[in-house]
This record gives sequence, C-alpha cells and structure tokens, in this order.
Amino acid sequence: MAKLRQNVAVKSKLSSTLKSWLPILQSPINELEETLGKISEDNPYIEIQSALTSSLQTKLTPLKSPQRGMHNTKNSMGDKIELLTIYEKGLIETLQEQINPPLFPTKRSQDIAFSIIDNLNSEGFFDCDMEELLADLEHIGIQSDSDEVERVRKRFYHLEPGGIGARDLQESLIFQLDASDLEDGDYDLALRIIENLENHIKYKKYKNYDKVMQVIRGFRRVPSLDFHEDSSAVIADIIITQEENSIELSLNDSYYPSMIVEKPHFKDAQENPYFKTKLKEARDLVDALDMRKATIRKIGLMIIEYQYDFFMGGEIKPMKLKDLADEFGHSPSTISRAIANKFLECNRGIFPIKSFFTTAVDGDTSNASIKDFLLELIRNEDKKKPLSDIKILELIEKKFELKMVRRTITKYRKQLGILGSSQRKRMYAISM
Repeated sequence: MAKLRQNVAVKSKLSSTLKSWLPILQSPINELEETLGKISEDNPYIEIQSALTSSLQTKLTPLKSPQRGMHNTKNSMGDKIELLTIYEKGLIETLQEQINPPLFPTKRSQDIAFSIIDNLNSEGFFDCDMEELLADLEHIGIQSDSDEVERVRKRFYHLEPGGIGARDLQESLIFQLDASDLEDGDYDLALRIIENLENHIKYKKYKNYDKVMQVIRGFRRVPSLDFHEDSSAVIADIIITQEENSIELSLNDSYYPSMIVEKPHFKDAQENPYFKTKLKEARDLVDALDMRKATIRKIGLMIIEYQYDFFMGGEIKPMKLKDLADEFGHSPSTISRAIANKFLECNRGIFPIKSFFTTAVDGDTSNASIKDFLLELIRNEDKKKPLSDIKILELIEKKFELKMVRRTITKYRKQLGILGSSQRKRMYAISM
C-alpha cells in the first residue's frame, strides 16, 4: 500500500513537471533562457541567472594595463556577444506559427498540419510514407485517411515560404502560382507553362508570355532555401568527442541558465494557497529543466548506439523517429517537434539531430546513403554524356545490392535539386 502511494505521488509530480517540460524541451538552446523567463515571470520564488552573462563575465579578465589593446579587446567582446546572441527563426517554427484559424480552424486540422510539417524533407517537400503519417496521427488519437491529409496539405499554398509542403517541384510552382497575383488568362498560361516547363519556349507567341515567365522565374525552386542553416550561427545541444575507439557525450551546459528557488520570506507565506502554488511551480520548473537535460542526453546516447558507424567514419543507418518515440512514450510528432532546431557536434561537423533519422530503403541501407552516392555520381559524371536516371538506378542497385524502381531515383534526384540528364547536358555545354 505504501509503495502504491509512493508511485501515485511520483506520477503526480511527473505529470505537473511535464506541463513545463515539453515547451522547455522544444525550445532551441539559445532560446531556453527566454522560454524559462516567460514561464516564470510572475513567480516570486524563482530567480533565473543568465548563462550568457556568466559565461561572458568569466571571459572578461581585466587587463593589467588598461591602455594596452583596449580597442581590440572591446571589438573582440562585441563579436562574442553578437555570435552568442544570433538566432534566425527556423523553418519548422516559422511554419508552426502559421497553423492557426481561419486556415486551420479546428484542433484536428491543426494536428494534421503539424504532422505534415514534421514530415517535410530538408528541401521543404512532402515526400513521406502516407501510412507512417496516418499511424502517427492514430497514435495521438486521430483516425484519418489520405484524402483528409491531402485536403489539409493543399492549404499549405497559403503559407510562407511559398511552395512549402508540395510533393515535387511542379506542384511547388503551382502552389506559388496560386498564391501569386496572376489572374484569368495569365494564370492559365502560367499553369500550362509550369506543366510543360522544359518546353516553355513554345508558348512564346502567347500574349503576356514575358510577363508570366518573369513571375515564374521569381518562384522558389527549393522552398526551404532561405532557411538552410548557417553552421557558424548554430549552437549544438549535444557534443560528441572521440579518441581512437572511444566516444563520449556531453551536453552544452554553458548555455543552460541556472535557476534558484528562494524560500518564502514570511512564515505565513507557507500557509497561503497562492504562495504554496507558486513555490510548487518553481520546483516543478527546476525539475523540468533537469528533465530536458536528461532527455537530450538520452537522445544523444540512442543516436550514438544506432549511428556508431557514422561517428567512426561510416554512413548514417536507418533510424526512425518511432524508435525514439517508443522509448519516451510519446508520439513521433511530439518527438519530432522536440528535436527540431537542435544540433549535434562531432568531429565530422555540426548536424541537425533530425538528420540522423532516415528511412530504411532495404536492410541497413538508408535513403540518405543512396542520396549521398547519387550526389557523388553526378559530381563525377562525364559532362558530355550525363547519367540518365536508368543508368543511375543500375549503379545504385549494384553498389547497395538491392532492387529499386526508376521513379524512386527520379524522386531523390529532384529532392536534391538536380536537373534531368538532358538539362544537365545543356547546362554543362553553356558553362564550357
């Protein structure tokens, strides 16, 4: 009986802490201090000490001679402050902020929209397995079908950046066309050109051809292009260090603010319901920050376990968000939002944590590995005789010892922003 009461008490504490845990977990590390400040701004018992301020203060060692090198020191410090405070809003966050009424009027349509966002690839196209997305929705209590998901997805043409959420380049251009100011005959002409873009010159005789082509040329070819991360402004949550065959994980603690819970100043404050509630909230917030650290550490350890070969110089292996979701007891979409805008640093560079979650094509081969090989083939191809999709298919099947279909290669090529062989041949000829 005592054990039962203890379990109930622990469960109650966890549930109250979870209310703060999710927003804290989902915050990028360079926004963590701001998030904690908003949650605790009306709490008299908690004090947040800025990690940024303290870390800068430790670097500000006074010079013995104030005159010597004063100007350079000031500039260096300014550069540090600018580097530590730079933050560009990420694509995921930008899209999530737009999932509101009237475009997405119900919680159901919003949840479906969030799942679509979670399944966009790095170029901003929607190329996920529909069955997996429907399974994710079912996990959060939404029984849906592909028709409903498509109806919600088609509303993405209203979102910024333009063309986001489309299945391929052609649909992305149509999304941007639908959001443009072209009307009537000009719209119809633009639609016909987009549907036959390789032969757009055949429409040159049409009235307003030049005007329509100018609009189309202004459309994005890669919807997420403006949001590609600049590694110089990225702050990693997880740091992996390697020595020979050993791998060690550490968290970037220098960016975690300190939280101090103050004791009530008055004896009767402990009996006042308001102050008792605020004191409990303060303690829950401290627990939630500790849970964030523990969660990020566990995610890092799972990545090391699944992707050990990558850290030793190999390729990324298939790893599904569902593996992580099952471990934490949350839906894949919740975990996906949690790891968005978070990065891992290792001796191979800085990587979005999401990049370690790839879909298996066959056995231990991931689509990321195939895309890397495809890029290598294109980089080294004969410029006078570029590789066709059929030839690329043959080389990939031989390299990875698996069977695929040509349309999959075409899809991967388009996702990587690579033109078809005939278009590449013309481009090479022009460049030479």
